[in-house]
Parts: sequence; structure tokens; C-alpha cells
Amino acid sequence: MKSREEIRNSISIEQGDITRLAVDCIVNAANRSLLGGGGVDGAIHRAAGPELLQECRTLHGCETGQAKMTKGYRLKAKYVIHTVGPVYSGKPADRELLAACYRNSLELAKQNGIHSIAFPAISTGVYGYPLSEAVPIAVKTVLDWMERNQNYTLAVTFSCFDERTAEIYKEVTGAEEV
Repeated sequence: MKSREEIRNSISIEQGDITRLAVDCIVNAANRSLLGGGGVDGAIHRAAGPELLQECRTLHGCETGQAKMTKGYRLKAKYVIHTVGPVYSGKPADRELLAACYRNSLELAKQNGIHSIAFPAISTGVYGYPLSEAVPIAVKTVLDWMERNQNYTLAVTFSCFDERTAEIYKEVTGAEEV
């Protein structure tokens, strides 16, 4: 049985553009339509090309906390997992829905034989989830999932758009470098 520290070593923090990461799969912080939007969602759709939108149309949307998968098309990543985070309201349900985004994305990755995945800071953009609350939920959910699935090798990257986000992930994970 791996220790929490050994599991933590499977997690990395990268500052920059998630669409440029060389991982099996990137996670898209999508809206319920899955048809593109602003922030990371728009960046992923632009980088992947029009084929991503065509495939997303066949998925008929996604509920908050759930996850669906498509091909990555023009991305370095072979796949994109689309998950819909909660719009922050300050209610306890926000926490569970945000954790479900990470948990369901990880389960979908495992079901599809994905061994490296990158997450953006889900719901922390226009959905208004404070980074100081969202990051600990993300990290704890990933660590708990990895602890329960020790027989499955998965490298997780937290992709941070800016230095402030990267610093918060670094503080929460105890990482030495970003």
C-alpha cells in the first residue's frame, strides 16, 4: 500500500496553456451545452478544431458534476474529458458538485485506459468559485481517488493558467516547484 506522500508524487503542477500539454487527456471546464464558451473551454475548442464541436453536438450536453469524453483532434492530448463545474453559490452543494467533477473525470479516464491527465482549476473562472476553496477540494478529491485506486497508474497534472493559481496549488500540495 502506497503512502499518501508516494501518491502525492504522481501529481504535478504546470503553469501555462493546458492545450499544449503532452498528456493522454486534458479536462475541459465546460458549460452544460458542451458547445464551447469562454476561458479554458473556448481555448480547448479553438485548439482542437471544428471536429471537437461536431463531436460535442452528439453528446447532447452534460449535467453539473458529470463528465463526458471526446477525442482531442488537433490537441497533443488524444482525449478531452468535458466536465461541468458548479456556478459558485457558497452553499454546501457546490463542494460536492466540484468534487464530483474531479471524481467522475478520473473514473472516466480509468475506464478508457488513460494514464496521464491534466485538470484546469474547474469553476474558478466565470463560475466564480474562489481559488482558496476550490483548490483544496480538487487536490483532496484527486488524492483520495488515487489512494482508492492504487492498482491503477495515473499521472495527474494541475494545469494553472496563471502564477497566482499555481502558487495556491503549490501551497495546498506542498510542492517544492511549479
